[in-house]
Amino acid sequence: MHFSFIQRLGSAFLLALAMLAPAHAQEPKSNFAEVNGVRLHYLSAGKGDPVILLHGFAESSHMWRPLIAELAKDHLVIAPDLRGFGQSAVPQGPYTKSVMAQDVHALAVSLGIKSAKVVGHDIGLMVAYAYAAQYPQEVNKIVLMDAFLPGIGDWTKVWLLRDLWHFHFYGETPLALVKGRERTYLEHFWNDFAADRTKSLSEADRKFYALEYAKPDHMRAGFEVFRAFEKDAAEFAEFGKKKLAIPMLVLAGERASGDVLIEQAKLVDSQVEGVKIKGKGHWLMEEATSEVVPKLVQFLK
Repeated sequence: MHFSFIQRLGSAFLLALAMLAPAHAQEPKSNFAEVNGVRLHYLSAGKGDPVILLHGFAESSHMWRPLIAELAKDHLVIAPDLRGFGQSAVPQGPYTKSVMAQDVHALAVSLGIKSAKVVGHDIGLMVAYAYAAQYPQEVNKIVLMDAFLPGIGDWTKVWLLRDLWHFHFYGETPLALVKGRERTYLEHFWNDFAADRTKSLSEADRKFYALEYAKPDHMRAGFEVFRAFEKDAAEFAEFGKKKLAIPMLVLAGERASGDVLIEQAKLVDSQVEGVKIKGKGHWLMEEATSEVVPKLVQFLK
């Protein structure tokens, strides 16, 4: 009887500890909002100084979970699925990065966020820049993570230099070819854009994203994001005429964007800190988690 009482007491103590556990130890909350004419899904966690995390192609808000767990200790973290991705709606268009940024801004406004720190990887960094360029008074820090800025500097040599085919891979025939083979298509990015394909995305994440991109119309949306690059370039060239003065951190994989993104960033912002992640490729959150997450947490504080 005495032993049973101790067991019950111990269980009660553990339950109390669990109830007192900080919010950041919990899973981020899944939410939906109707903003800017589109239904967006987003993850949220923590409270305090707002941080908005913007994913790239071949991923979704899911990519940010390791970072959300750390940032939520001190920040309100919002990680949306961009239009056409993840659990967000898939409108016909447009898929210019300025419009995608307007979606995210409308979400921020709906949540009462008047100023935020914005982080973007891949396509997400283009959206992050478009957000800062359109709403410079509402961004107090910005992070660009490995890709490029269309329309800035000698940008055609950046994206024409490698894998030109996938930027023009859209329309009925490409969609028919990829249908049912979404993972085969995505493996090209996960493997060939990594410094070491065996240290890129995990098998669990590959399965997760393959299912997300196999949803009706989702691959078309992904193709439209690439198709919009020429329009993005024209808009970014205009944005770039007015240089930002926002503290900006640029993280680039040494074996991916390297110096190119850092130099582009310096053309559009006067307060750039550029960091090359040695020996790593494009998938910085997965390839260099232990290096990248602390750097982001430090910069965003």
